[in-house]
Amino acid sequence: MADEKPNKYVRKETVPIPTYEEATSSRPPSQSFLGASEVSHDAERQGLLGRRSPAPPPDVESARSSLDFLPSTGNNSARSSEEGSQHEMMQMDVEDPLSEQAQSQMGIRLSKRISSITNGLTSLNLPFRQWLPSFEYIRAHIPRMPGRFPEALKPGWIMVVRFFALLFVLTVAYVVFISDIFSFRQRRGGQMYDPESVRMFVQEHVNATNIQLHLEHLTQFDHIAGTEGSYVLAKYVEAAFRAAGLDSPVLERFDVYLNYPKKGGREVAIVDPLELAWKAKIEEELAYKDPPREQTLVFHGLSKSGNVTGPLIYANYGSREDFEWLQSNGISVEGGIALVRYYGSQTDRALKVKAAELAGAVGCIIYSDPNEDGFVKGEPYPSGRYMPADGVQRGTVGLTSWIVGDVLSPGFASLPGERKRISKENNPGLNNIPSIPLSWRDAQKLLQSLKGHGKKLNGDLGWVGGVPDVDEWWTGNKRSSPIVNLKNEQDEVERQPIYNVLGNIIGIEQPDKAIIVGNHRDAWGFGAVDPGSGTAVFLEVVRIFGDLKTLGWRPLRSIQFASWDAEEYNLIGSTEHVESRTEDLRRNGFAYINVDVAVQGSDFHAAGPALFEKSLLHVLGRTSDPFANRTLRSLWDEKNRKMEGLGAGSDYVAFQDIAGMSSIDLSFGGEPFPYHSSYDNYQWMSQFGDPGFQYHKLMGQVWALLILELADRPVLPFDLEAYARSIKDYVRDLEKYSRTKEAPATFDLKQLDDAADATMQRTQKFHEWDREWTQNIYGMGGMESTALTLMRMIHNSKMANFETDLLDMAGGLPGREQYKHVLFAPQAWSGYDEAVFPGIRDAIDGGDWQLAQKQVEKVAMLLARASQRLLE
Repeated sequence: MADEKPNKYVRKETVPIPTYEEATSSRPPSQSFLGASEVSHDAERQGLLGRRSPAPPPDVESARSSLDFLPSTGNNSARSSEEGSQHEMMQMDVEDPLSEQAQSQMGIRLSKRISSITNGLTSLNLPFRQWLPSFEYIRAHIPRMPGRFPEALKPGWIMVVRFFALLFVLTVAYVVFISDIFSFRQRRGGQMYDPESVRMFVQEHVNATNIQLHLEHLTQFDHIAGTEGSYVLAKYVEAAFRAAGLDSPVLERFDVYLNYPKKGGREVAIVDPLELAWKAKIEEELAYKDPPREQTLVFHGLSKSGNVTGPLIYANYGSREDFEWLQSNGISVEGGIALVRYYGSQTDRALKVKAAELAGAVGCIIYSDPNEDGFVKGEPYPSGRYMPADGVQRGTVGLTSWIVGDVLSPGFASLPGERKRISKENNPGLNNIPSIPLSWRDAQKLLQSLKGHGKKLNGDLGWVGGVPDVDEWWTGNKRSSPIVNLKNEQDEVERQPIYNVLGNIIGIEQPDKAIIVGNHRDAWGFGAVDPGSGTAVFLEVVRIFGDLKTLGWRPLRSIQFASWDAEEYNLIGSTEHVESRTEDLRRNGFAYINVDVAVQGSDFHAAGPALFEKSLLHVLGRTSDPFANRTLRSLWDEKNRKMEGLGAGSDYVAFQDIAGMSSIDLSFGGEPFPYHSSYDNYQWMSQFGDPGFQYHKLMGQVWALLILELADRPVLPFDLEAYARSIKDYVRDLEKYSRTKEAPATFDLKQLDDAADATMQRTQKFHEWDREWTQNIYGMGGMESTALTLMRMIHNSKMANFETDLLDMAGGLPGREQYKHVLFAPQAWSGYDEAVFPGIRDAIDGGDWQLAQKQVEKVAMLLARASQRLLE
């Protein structure tokens, strides 16, 4: 079937291209669906669905199933006419969606039946009908018995005719049913529901109260990866999967390297001169005092153990450029303790420590400056949303840009019993000097002690922070700065068990093909925003899809739900999962949808390749901001938003950059919050983050609708033309970037530019099939033959495989071979940010223009081959 060309279908220019629902509905496309339970398709195309006034959210006990409102589209259904729909609306009862009586009645109402095979066969536009002879032709060509034919042989001739007539009837019946022309009228293993009604169901049944209750439970105790708290929540998630009726819920175990702080094992102190002797408190005040709750100790994940002493040197944001500025101004960091602040010109804390190490420091302290997330921005917690004086930002200092996942098993999964490990000493994924985070309350004393040492800093340099009562800001120097001791003694476990939680809804058309939906569960503290907001919404989305499954619905493609462990350390749970089944994901993984921080504020963001934008905008057009009273699509357009890039900020990394699965990340962003501190808790969220949990509810709607787009559209809604246009823009940006780096005349991007042009042309031709398929289905009254179904599934696989074909399977990025994607990867020196054409940029940044040219040629070859395969 793969050899059949898409252009076999002749496009009828006079016929308007219908939507999928129009093509498969029993009603003509020109009829508006304006019954009490329905929404006009015209309204959907104009993005007006989000303007519907949603019903007030029911409480947990009274939540009712809007599947009562799902219209059946079967030919014999009372709902096949507007009058029947109105009559049935009047007769509907309000019932518990999970009661047996409700399920039975809904199943009767919603199942999509074939009214009459006999009548259907006479009216169907069969795909093979053009090759069948008419009955008149058959009668005209049946040989007549000669008038003088022997009487004894006449009965035998009649038997022959009857035999061939029976054979003909059986052949027609065989062709009819083997060709499966009814494939769009029923779903094997599941009820056939009107797609719009399914979308209405998931959108209207996101319950803010459910989400609030989940978050309250999730934040009752701290739950660092590998601890009892994280395991208890794993069982909680597993129980939710089972309650939802997901297929085969399971805990997936890996044994990985993790570190934990020791009580009394961490110290920051001024030890010389004695008149300045001082010791940092390090720990935060109790976030919960009545009654008190145990909270996580302050430390850096994957930090180096050590006890080091040296002169204190202030290095601004700790970027390589900051250390170079110190060096150029005669300030040596060799043998010193670097003091740097979060955010700024180097957003990745791990790379701050690495830059300090490369500059010669023996230890690194990172503090939270109020200019970035504290009182300078606004009122601090508990009176406001910002970081208080004692708040400390924990976090990993694992070098995710170089090694992702378990740092002792890069490239392979840390399954229990796996003996292949590499050493943690001189490990490319770990820093080689100890580090520790501090609050500005503690950093204040260190900054004050530097007065008069080194170089005085002026405000116009951008090195002066917002810590109060620091009269003058100085760099310190190696000769005269106060001597500081940094101690970081910790427990290091090379094989600590962690647990992902997995559950599925098996698809009915392509059960082996999957849309994976993920959120991580572990947190550095109570984790209300990060990741509790995402986990709470995730569990509500699981419940809704479980309700659909209970009522007989199943998607075309499988949906896999995953709760990841140990994301905070180094995206470990998701990466080990990918590495344990890489080939299967490359072959069968269609897309990955990630939500980490679901709600930090009210500003919607999405990150991923441009191929998602069409389906995302469709979702945004039918969802509305609860306070702006406008669709998310209109707000997106007003802000001129585009899909952002994916760096190394969350669990999409392994799916996109190792497995080659197209990935998207969703979030509602906002002003800073007490990130990775004990003050990121339920009280903060309920008072400042999202009182009423309306943006949590909105995220649930967006997330669930996008899952339906990707899992249940017959034609996968990827826009490869948009992707190709973005690649062309990437090439232009790369050309500009190379000029800023003074590229030699031998550096040539023409081959890559030609490949981008070819990709634009090929994706345009490839997507012609989508339109021809829609017209063909419309012309056949919503019927699809097996042959066309197979072609559609092949077409979908080609779309999904385009991203996979952009992997450099032979090597990966030079120096970062675990990363395989030639278009996207984390920036080598800015891990939270994305790099486009990372192999080329790495080489340019390293001044290796010969390697850069080789990378250009490799990327051009892979891109050209990937786009050519679309047309094969």
